Amino acid sequence: MQSRAGRTRPQLLQAIFDAFRVPELRARILFTLGMLVIFRFVAHVPVPGVDQFALTNLFGGTEGVGQLLGMLDLLSGGALRNLSVAALGVYPYITSSIVMQLLVPAIPRLRALSKEGEYGRQRINQITHYATVPIALLQSYGQALLLLRAGVFGDMELFGPGLPLIIPLVLSMAAGTMFLVWLGELITERGIGNGISLIIFGGILAGLPQIVEQGFFGQSDPAGLMLLALIALAIICLIVVFTEAQRKIPVQYGRTVFRGGLARRAAGTSFIPLRVNTAGMIPLIFAFAVLILPATLASYFVVPGSSSIFARMAQGVVNLFGPASAVYWVALFFLVVIFALFYTMIVFSQMSLSENLQKQGGFIPGIRPGKPTEEYLSKTLMRISWGGALFLGFVAIVPFLAVLATNVQALQLSSFALLIMVGVALDTMRQLEAQLLMRRYEGFIR
Repeated sequence: MQSRAGRTRPQLLQAIFDAFRVPELRARILFTLGMLVIFRFVAHVPVPGVDQFALTNLFGGTEGVGQLLGMLDLLSGGALRNLSVAALGVYPYITSSIVMQLLVPAIPRLRALSKEGEYGRQRINQITHYATVPIALLQSYGQALLLLRAGVFGDMELFGPGLPLIIPLVLSMAAGTMFLVWLGELITERGIGNGISLIIFGGILAGLPQIVEQGFFGQSDPAGLMLLALIALAIICLIVVFTEAQRKIPVQYGRTVFRGGLARRAAGTSFIPLRVNTAGMIPLIFAFAVLILPATLASYFVVPGSSSIFARMAQGVVNLFGPASAVYWVALFFLVVIFALFYTMIVFSQMSLSENLQKQGGFIPGIRPGKPTEEYLSKTLMRISWGGALFLGFVAIVPFLAVLATNVQALQLSSFALLIMVGVALDTMRQLEAQLLMRRYEGFIR
């Protein structure tokens, strides 16, 4: 008998060949790849007035500001290191989307709008796009201020002669973000997969070769590198397991069928999939944003070479909340766990599972419809969400643990990047699988 591994490899290759044989699927795949290539071209278009030598020295520094920028650069796919017009990536849009998800259940008008079907979703999506613009402007101004104080723009003054240069700098970075959001929307509409997620995926993937090269050429410990590779492989497997893990709640439906002109009651069975990691990567984004904020604000007041008490205090805050501090990783773990549980309950309240079940004539065996069903689902989801929250907390601190175990400093293992890449890859594979099955081709996901 042929093993499962032996069957999976030919099926995957055959599925790729089948996808390219279908004209519509081939066009979608090529369109997606083309948009990603355009994104990488935009990521290398620099903003005006940058001192590349000073920028390179800043990113090569081992102090708090350099490490902070290095973390942000990984998420932008190297665009921040080049200080291109796409240095912000699509993260202002992600921030706007998260804020809208939190505001929808809190504001009655938005909550009512979310229940109006496709029209309501389009309106909320439009508001999200509008809110992205001021967020992008604020983030681009903050990054410009940070880099200006670090000497990346030479002797330019913020409110002096350099002010006319700051304005086009901020506008160009915000425009780059909106252009990437537009590319993501085009991919979602005409390509394969979620466009915004693929933009993030492409940026992280583009930055990995440079990070790996720095790690291998800057490290003389092959045993440490091998152990780091094994840790990365184990974390990827763990992410896949927890991403796909779910608790199936059995549901029965009573329905009416017509046979021979007579109406009869017939039962149907299904299940509600409650995912262990319902929150996805959102808690990591929240936690990183909260912890990066103090270091970012303090970095505005760091003056290189200054011996004043205020400048030393600002540098101390940057170091305390920087990736090299153990306090940073301990706080990150607890914040990720708290945000994961909090966000899961928000998502659950928006789904209105018990109300929808009652409208469709469904019920959970042994549980009364209505409030008891809601309480049962809430308790079950909270129990399994503890596993997902602790998993996310562990994944968040894996870079710190990997450095302690391998002593490899040059090659940073980003759990956030791994979680995004694995999640986007699985989602894109599911959509390609669905497209193949719609056209009566054999799938490849088991």
